[in-house]
Amino acid sequence: MKIKTLIIASMCLSTSAYAGGYRVALQGQTALGMGHAGVAMTENAEVVFFNPASMSLLNADTSSAIGLTLINSKTKYQSSISQAASETESPIGTPFYIYYTKKYNPNIALGFAMYTPYGNSVTWPRDWPGSHLVNNISLKTIYAQPTISYKVNNKISVGFGPTFVNGYVELNRNLSSTLADENGSRSNVTLRATGVTAWGYNVGMLVKPVKPLSIGINYRSRVDLKARNRTADFENLPSSMQNVYTDTTFDANLVLPAELTLGIAYNFGSRTTVALDINRSFWSAYKSLDVAFDNGLPTSRGPRNYQDANVYRLGIQHKLNNTVTLRAGTYYDQTPIQDGYQAPETPRNNSLGVTAGVGYQLNKRMAVDVSFLYLHFTEFNGRYDYVGHDDDPTTQDKSFGGDYLSTVTSIGFGFNYKY
Repeated sequence: MKIKTLIIASMCLSTSAYAGGYRVALQGQTALGMGHAGVAMTENAEVVFFNPASMSLLNADTSSAIGLTLINSKTKYQSSISQAASETESPIGTPFYIYYTKKYNPNIALGFAMYTPYGNSVTWPRDWPGSHLVNNISLKTIYAQPTISYKVNNKISVGFGPTFVNGYVELNRNLSSTLADENGSRSNVTLRATGVTAWGYNVGMLVKPVKPLSIGINYRSRVDLKARNRTADFENLPSSMQNVYTDTTFDANLVLPAELTLGIAYNFGSRTTVALDINRSFWSAYKSLDVAFDNGLPTSRGPRNYQDANVYRLGIQHKLNNTVTLRAGTYYDQTPIQDGYQAPETPRNNSLGVTAGVGYQLNKRMAVDVSFLYLHFTEFNGRYDYVGHDDDPTTQDKSFGGDYLSTVTSIGFGFNYKY
């Protein structure tokens, strides 16, 4: 009974990457070149995501934007006890966005957005020291957002868009640190949840009290993805366990937190703009991930106890001439993960991002934007203290932890078209 309960209690730990801890802030190349500050900007169709209120203030009657970002992320782990070391071999991530907005009349604009604000892909070496928590995980979420904006007057506009969210996750982990079949192959489970859907919304306001100054506020709602009857496949089980860990389905509720962003943008003449955003993510909604299995196994409980966290963004852009625009920015991103809750699917601490970008006006209607990002994490010692902790104290296992060092770099490409 002890090993049975321990295996199930640890099973939920890695699936929590689906619910939190990995926010992909790459929803526009223009904004990303400026530290991803965009809630008070009115440059192009990227505003459908950053602040839908700005749609009715765009200069063009019709505006569209598409973009793709290539992300390279790596994490190194070293045990502080055994000195065992491992490094992720994660594939290149490719978050994308598609935006479109058109003025219905001088005061109303309609738009549509499709984007990927949450995602993760992490692959640790097979049977590494933390394999009982995660071997690999792949997460994708796609948001679809029809949007409307209304210009109240020349100084105030508002916008709103319901968001339809579709999520997918696949995760593999070993069942414990030692369990194997008669051939020595480690027992493992693969959890899959496809087509998990939910609704949320994106609402914003933009105020222009004086001509060079814009003040924006944007709120994106919490989204609860409710996975029901998703598959859990067990492999390499010893004969004594095959009747216990049968392939089954599971239920889980997965949280994507609400966000509130305040921002200002100020134009210094006609060529230079400075933008500042303060973003608050309400991660405290994510207390735990409970996984209920349908084959008689006990419900798995995975405490996370995240806390609300801020991101501070600062960016500048300068138009060299009518063809070339240069951008630069930085941001400081606070981690929502508290001490003792660092699990290896998304180990992270506070980070500092440095960005740069360039825009090139191909002709009167089309522009190309390129962005660069380097995200710096300091090395830290992290641990997860809740492996095997449940209502039965005899199943308690030691914490898993060690030293982590992560790096993230990205290059993004975008096209803007207006007429």
